[in-house]
Amino acid sequence: MPRLALYALAVCVLAVAAAVVSFVQGSWLGIIWVLLAGLSSNMAWFYLRQYRARAGAHDAA
Repeated sequence: MPRLALYALAVCVLAVAAAVVSFVQGSWLGIIWVLLAGLSSNMAWFYLRQYRARAGAHDAA
C-alpha cells in the first residue's frame, strides 16, 4: 500500500476520533473534523486507486 494512502487513512481515523470527541463535548466544531475526515478518506481512496492502476499498467508492460 502506498505511503500517502496510509497517511491519508491515518488522518481520516484521527479526524473521526476528533469529531466524536468534539460532538460529545457539545461543540459544533466537530463539523470541521467531519469535513476533514471526508476529504482525507477521498485522498486515501485516490492514492490507492492510482497505485493499483500504475501496478496494473506495469504488469501489462
